[in-house]
Amino acid sequence: MPNPKGNPESLKPYKLTTDRAEPLIAKLTLRVPQSMMDKIKSIENYPEFCRQALQEALDKLDQSDDEQQ
Repeated sequence: MPNPKGNPESLKPYKLTTDRAEPLIAKLTLRVPQSMMDKIKSIENYPEFCRQALQEALDKLDQSDDEQQ
């Protein structure tokens, strides 16, 4: 007979493990045209692609700010 309380392993708190310097806990939502979304979704591991693209854009922005000062 199965355990009525379920699997005891599933009752343990979920622990997020990552090898990143900073955990991915914040969420960003933005609106894009459907054509752009279709293109993004066709990329393998598209969330990581988006994170890298945003980081590159932020780095470029920081560099341009540093050059203006």
